[in-house]
Formats: sequence, C-alpha cells, structure tokens
Amino acid sequence: MLNVKEKGEFQFIDEGSGEVILLLHGLFGALSNWEGVVNKFSSNYRVVIPMLPIYEMPIREAGLDGLVNYLQRFISAFSLDNMILMGNSLGGHIALIYTLKEQQKVKKLVLTGSSGLFENSMGGSFPKRGSYDYIKERVEYTFYDPKTATKEYIDEVFETTKSIPKCMRIVAIAKSAQRHNMAEEITRIQVPTLLIWGLNDTITPPMVAHEFNRLIPNSELRFIDKCCHAPMMEHPDKFNVILEEFLKQGNTQKISA
Repeated sequence: MLNVKEKGEFQFIDEGSGEVILLLHGLFGALSNWEGVVNKFSSNYRVVIPMLPIYEMPIREAGLDGLVNYLQRFISAFSLDNMILMGNSLGGHIALIYTLKEQQKVKKLVLTGSSGLFENSMGGSFPKRGSYDYIKERVEYTFYDPKTATKEYIDEVFETTKSIPKCMRIVAIAKSAQRHNMAEEITRIQVPTLLIWGLNDTITPPMVAHEFNRLIPNSELRFIDKCCHAPMMEHPDKFNVILEEFLKQGNTQKISA
C-alpha cells in the first residue's frame, strides 16, 4: 500500500530521494495505478504523485486549465525542478500543457495512453449512474485483459459515479480535454519524450501514438502487446524496463525549433 501524505490543499505520494519522477493519473485514475512504478523506482529516484482534485475542484474550474493550475501550485509548493514528468491518459494531457508552459523545469517527458490528440472515451456522455454492470463494462474496456480491473477498482469507480456533483465534474473535464486538440502546439516540445503505448489501446488507439511520435520532435515510441490504455497497470514489468532504458539514456541534445 502506498502512503498518502497531506500538506495544505495537497494529497500526494512522495517516496524515495534523488531525481524527481512526477506521475499524473487519468480521469478515473488513482494513486494506486502507479504502484509498480513507485515500487521499482523509489529506491533510486524521488517518486512524487499528486492526487489531482478531479472530484473536488469548483465546478466552474473543472477542466484542463484548472488541473494545470493545480499542478503548477503543487510543483511550486514543493520547489520541484528538473523533473521527469509522466502522465497516463488525462494525466498525459496535463503533462503536455505543463511542459509547454514550463519547459525549463522538465528534463524528460513520458506519455502513456495520453489524450491531447484523439480519444474514444465515455466522457462525452453522462456516465450511467446506478448501473454497476455498465461501470464494470466501461472499466474493463480500458484493459486488454478484463481481469486486470480488480473488483476494488471497479467498486471505487462505481462509488464515484453515484455522486451527481462528481459526475458533473468528470463530464466537464472530459469535454474540456476532447475540445483541446494539441496537434499544433506539441511541435514546440523540445525535451526528450518517451511514448509507451498499448498495442491494443481502444481509447487512444495506436494511430494516436504514431501521431504524437510524428509531431513531438525529440520523441521515441514503444509499444506493449496485449495491452490497452494503462500499460503501467497491465504490464508493470515491461513498462518499467522500457522506462528504465529511457531514464538511463544520456540527455539527448535538444532539437532546436
């Protein structure tokens, strides 16, 4: 179990010491999504995961801008710099926006199943409240092997969707992400970028990964087979091997625009 800490408005994981790896979870994500990464890398790195206030933020702020502002406050509060920034799904989208704003603070960028170009998600429609089977089906849809979605994880998502205010925020954030296409902006990203993608991703399909790879100048793309939208959960060992190779690479010279 990961030890959740609190400081001011922030809830977060902060394990290990050394170079900072900052992890961002997705819309229905939880801190536990990154357990495999924390366990593997916290012996050599300082692994930090803020709990994004997806369900608590004021409804008028529920969107990408509000979440990026929160991340900026978090990074400032902990004086983080020279980070390896990594995001899954919506977390990848937030990481992209932050990197474009604060490239000098990001040493390397890692995206896995990131939104920002195209996504096929349930966010566009109001989640069916009260239908456990529907929520179970949607959660399982994000994994190649439905058994990866534990009962605990499905229960957690189900409890969330029973709340009308939380559902309203989820829909607002999802729509904000779908409206915000970053194709023209991400060509300005200069930091070395790793794309780790599930070959069977149904939410951000492989074509999306290829498009990120084409548009981000200094990027490399690695696929994991029999894997859907959350590689760090479905294949944590393979994910960690690819990530470790990337982290050990020398700082590739930045490609000038």
